[in-house]
Amino acid sequence: MEAPTAANLVRHFRLDKLLNQDQGGRRVTLLGTIDGSPALLTAERAAFPSDMVTLEAFHAAITNIDNLGENDIYRWYLAFSGTTTEAPADLKINLIYPCTDKHIKKYSPQTVRMVTETPTIYQQHVRPYMQRMRDEGRLNWVFNIIEGRKEQENILLRESGQGSSREEAFLLTPDLNWDRKTLTSLHLLALVERRDLWSLRDLKKGHVVWMKHMRERILDATVELYPELDKDMLKLYIHYQPTYYHFHIHVVHVMCEATSTQAVGKALSLENIISQLDAMAGGPEASMADVSLTYYLGDASDLWRDIFLPLKEGRKS
Repeated sequence: MEAPTAANLVRHFRLDKLLNQDQGGRRVTLLGTIDGSPALLTAERAAFPSDMVTLEAFHAAITNIDNLGENDIYRWYLAFSGTTTEAPADLKINLIYPCTDKHIKKYSPQTVRMVTETPTIYQQHVRPYMQRMRDEGRLNWVFNIIEGRKEQENILLRESGQGSSREEAFLLTPDLNWDRKTLTSLHLLALVERRDLWSLRDLKKGHVVWMKHMRERILDATVELYPELDKDMLKLYIHYQPTYYHFHIHVVHVMCEATSTQAVGKALSLENIISQLDAMAGGPEASMADVSLTYYLGDASDLWRDIFLPLKEGRKS
């Protein structure tokens, strides 16, 4: 029997089992045989086209759009990229409508800059910026969830806290980018109900006991929801700068692919923050507002253009 040519080897592949799959579902590694000999085949979905004609044709071919949910200006769907509907939906679509200039900047390619935010810069420039963002209604979608007006079907758990205190109240909801099926890519958000904490800058030494208790309750709740998981299979972190200024904690599987959102300069381990506060000199009012934080920003972001670029150039921001 004549050996298959290089071009025909794939056609001769006989599948034994799925060996591995990336968490985005875009790459699979299959174990099988070719003419009786073991073989590994890795297949990866091609990149999206970039020319306008092909993109318009791609958009026109989207069918069977299933609305998964909506909140304020944010909506998300599952859909098919072709005419057949026999296979599972192969597209997850997020829609922001109407979007703002801030959204457009966030999703546009931009150069990244490392900045160091001192306590003085935070108090004089960044804290007022946070206040402006909150005053503009940027947290409406968060309050819609907390107050029970939107996305209640997506809430995995709502903890009301002990007694009459609402300081310990929080809810767990899936991150929009998690498929809600693949546990190794699990990504949840723990949204606290209290509104006095905007970011990790508001955490104080006096919050250490509360933070330790919150950590244990979040871990307990997650493994109760997903019994296949153990606590040591989860990591908890906080973003700085966060996307929105209402305190929340990210809960992810330790095997979750580390994208830029988990990178140095963006994500800080909850345990490390607790340890830093615990070891901090001073009384209960000593806080994360008293330290310098180094992180990255896109150079199209408001924080860079309105605060850090003028400071770099010696201009008033």
